Amino acid sequence: MSVRHALRAVTVASAVAFATMPASGQTLRYANQGDLKSLDPYTLNESTTHAHLGHVYEGLIARDKDLKLIPGLAERWETPEPTRWRFHLRKGVKFHNGNPFTADDVVFSADRVRATGSNLQTRLAKDAKVVKIDDHTVDVILSSPNPILNSQWDTWYIMDKEWAEANNATAPTPQAATTPSFASLNANGTGPFTIESHQPGVKTVFKANPNWWRKPEHNLKEIVFTPISSDATRVAALLSGEVDVIEPVPLQDIARVDGSPNAQVLKGPEIRTIFLSMDQVRDELLFSSVKGKNPFKDVRVREAIFKAVDVELIKTRVMRGMSTPSALMIAPQLFKLSGEFTRPKLDPDGAKKLLADAGYPDGFEVTMDCPNDRYVNDAAICQAVVGMLARIGIKVNLLAQPKQQYFAKVLKAGGYQTSFYLLGWTPGTSDAHNVLYDIMGCRDDPKVARGEANLGGYCSKKLDELADKILVESDTAKRDQMIKQAFEIQQKDFGYIPLHQQALAWGVSKKVKLVQRADNQVLLYWARIGE
Repeated sequence: MSVRHALRAVTVASAVAFATMPASGQTLRYANQGDLKSLDPYTLNESTTHAHLGHVYEGLIARDKDLKLIPGLAERWETPEPTRWRFHLRKGVKFHNGNPFTADDVVFSADRVRATGSNLQTRLAKDAKVVKIDDHTVDVILSSPNPILNSQWDTWYIMDKEWAEANNATAPTPQAATTPSFASLNANGTGPFTIESHQPGVKTVFKANPNWWRKPEHNLKEIVFTPISSDATRVAALLSGEVDVIEPVPLQDIARVDGSPNAQVLKGPEIRTIFLSMDQVRDELLFSSVKGKNPFKDVRVREAIFKAVDVELIKTRVMRGMSTPSALMIAPQLFKLSGEFTRPKLDPDGAKKLLADAGYPDGFEVTMDCPNDRYVNDAAICQAVVGMLARIGIKVNLLAQPKQQYFAKVLKAGGYQTSFYLLGWTPGTSDAHNVLYDIMGCRDDPKVARGEANLGGYCSKKLDELADKILVESDTAKRDQMIKQAFEIQQKDFGYIPLHQQALAWGVSKKVKLVQRADNQVLLYWARIGE
C-alpha cells in the first residue's frame, strides 16, 4: 500500500484527519502514538500530557533544556524559615483571555490540584497552607521542612480562578470521567500557545500567543497535533512530509528514517524506568483464577516472577538494543549509588521452585494490564513477559489497550482496578524521593497523597520512615545512604520488577530544529522550522 493510500485508509477508519492548510514554514505538524484526551492540567500525571499542556499552561517554576530549575510565573523565591517558602510572582502576566495573573490564582490552583479527582495531588502536601500576602506574593507554610518542595512544580500548571469559577470548572476532571468538563475541552493558560481547537482523538490546533510574557525562542505560528496510533502510518507520514515531528519512532524503523533524505531520528538516553508490579494489598485478586487469597502477597511468588523475566531478551529482541536493563526503580544518572546494586539473576527453574514452595506448583492465571500506545514497544514488552511467565506455569491474560482506557482503569480515580501491570515513571523532581514517595509509598492514609501512583499497594512502613527523613536531610552523603537503604528494603521485598530505561527516538524533519530533553517531553516552544 502506498503512503497516500495508507494515510487515506487511516483517515477513513479512525476519523483522524491531517491538517489541509497552505504550506507554511511556521506551521509545525506533530504526531504522537497517543491521544490528548483532556485539556484539564490536573487530570493525568503523565509526561506526554504535561508536554502538550505545557504549550498552554505554566508553573511557578520551569525547567530549562538541561532540566535545571529556572523561574517561571514566580520570578524568584526564598525560604525565610525551613517550613516557609515565599514566592514573588511575576507582574504584568495575563491569561489568554486577558485576565491578570495574581496570587489568587496560585491559591486557587493549590486547592484544585489537591482536590478529589486530581491526579497531581502529590505536587503539594495536603496540610500545606498557601497564603496570599499581596497580589504578587504567596507564602507556602509546611508542617515540616521540604528542601525540594518546588522541584516538580514545572508541571503544576497555574489556572485562572476567575475563568474556572465562571465556567463551573473549579473541580478537577478525573481521568475516569465519562462526561467531558469545560476544562477538559477548553484551556486558558499564560503560556506561549493558545488552543485554537481541540477534537479529542482527531487533532488539536495550538496558535502562538502574541502576548506571551517571555521572548519566544520558536518561530511558529501554529502547531497541529494529530494522534496516529499506527507505527507504520506515523512513520509514513513523517517520510512523506505530511508531519514534521513524530514520537516515538518504532525501533525497527530508525535506520529507515535516518536513511531518508528529508528526516532523521533524534536519539538520547531517557530517565524513565519501565517496570512491572502487582496487587499486593487485596485479600483476593480482582482478575485471577486464585480464589479466597492473593498469591502476590507472598514474597516467594513475587520473587518467582522477578526471576522469570529475562530483561536481556527484552533488550535484544523487543527493544532492539535501545534499552538499558535496570536493577533499580530509578535511572542510574539520578542516583549516584545505583552502581552498588545488581539485579537478581534470571532463574526460571528457581522460579518454579519458589512457586511450588508458595503452594502454586501448577501456577495460576492472572490478567495483566498494559498500555499499547504510551511507551516504546509497551505491548510487545508485555507480550514477551506473557511468554516468559508461561514457562513457569503462570498463565497471563494480556489486556493491552490505549493509554486513556488504561489509565482510567488503573489509577486512583479508577479504583486501582488491576492485578498485574506495566508502568513507566519519570521522577518529576529528578530525585529518588519522588520514586520512594509516589511509587513505593504506602497508600493506606487518606490524609496524605503518598503512594498515589502505587497501583499495586506495595507498603513498607520502614521505607516510608526513611522517605520522610530523606525529604528533610540536607547532608548529601547521609541522604544517599538513606536512599540506598530504602531501595535495599524494596529489593528484598520484590515489590517491583524494574525492566529498563528506554531510549529516546524522535523522528524530525530536517527542516526542523528541536531540543530533546531526557524527560521525553516534546516541547515545541523551542522548535524552529524552515531555517
